[in-house]
Amino acid sequence: MNLFEIKSAGALSSIQDAGRRGYRRFGVPSAGALSTPLMRIANRLVGNDEHAPVIECFGGGLHLVVREGSIRVALTGDATAQFSREGTKTPLAPWRSTTLVAGDELRLQGSGRDRAVTLAVAGLDCPRQMGSAATYARAGLGGQHGRPLAAGDSLRAAEPPGTPEQVLRKPPAIDRGASIRLVAGPQADFFDESALARLSASEYRISSEADRMGMRLEGPPLAHRDAASREIISDATVPGSIQVPGNGLPIVLLADGQTAGGYPKIATVISVDLPLLALRRPGDPVRFSLVSVAEAESLARSEEARIRALLAAIVPLAEDGIDLEALYAGNLIGGMIDALSPEYRTLT
Repeated sequence: MNLFEIKSAGALSSIQDAGRRGYRRFGVPSAGALSTPLMRIANRLVGNDEHAPVIECFGGGLHLVVREGSIRVALTGDATAQFSREGTKTPLAPWRSTTLVAGDELRLQGSGRDRAVTLAVAGLDCPRQMGSAATYARAGLGGQHGRPLAAGDSLRAAEPPGTPEQVLRKPPAIDRGASIRLVAGPQADFFDESALARLSASEYRISSEADRMGMRLEGPPLAHRDAASREIISDATVPGSIQVPGNGLPIVLLADGQTAGGYPKIATVISVDLPLLALRRPGDPVRFSLVSVAEAESLARSEEARIRALLAAIVPLAEDGIDLEALYAGNLIGGMIDALSPEYRTLT
């Protein structure tokens, strides 16, 4: 048996996967990982199916200890972490797998420039509801017991694969200042003629009111066409929908966003860019640009090809776990001087 315990869960760490599909018509949000690319890469690094359950961590603070057996783990994202073995602390690099044995401890110290990072565990054993282990806390669905992880939780995992550790030597480049692309929403005509242009020409900031359900934006308000256009009969929403209430400030729905709402939707964040937006921190600036539906579909196909290329680039490490290619590529020694050079001779 392979068992690990959560000593500290940090901020809103939860079990997520690819989410629930086919239940929105019954009012059940999809939930699932905020960044499916991070999930897919982390899972491939430990030998899981790409859409298997992972632990999504907001910031640092996650601390786990292996109680029985061993587990194979991998972090993806701008993570800083370390593991301890017999009192010796070692940095735990992201974008590669590491096998931890009984007594080892893992501490996630931070998520760097991103709001969240992903931790995959080989064969993480989680109960599924409606075909998914994704935690949707508002309805008590998924693991762990339908809530975020908490200190004292114990989780089981399968035996680590008997293969070498895996590494992605060239992690994906993330342009954290890139414009977030939109398509016009189903109620774009509920706003004045300049609203879409204002949305795509202005800078907004993510407010402190941001969680897995959605994020409120601060910036220039968007004017509705008239007072009657500030609300609609409840209408279907999707992750990426941008609702605009009466105050004119946009709300972007994320993975846990409700399935219907009564605010008009001026635009929708395209699927390619939604993970990039979801990982931005409160206070980060956001700019938008409009694309056509055809462009959004083309971008989605290109993004899938990019992710598949990244997955194909994951390779085994040497048996001792040392990435010699990365070692040789680094500048290990600097500041060398010629001791015989007159510049460094000392007169006595």
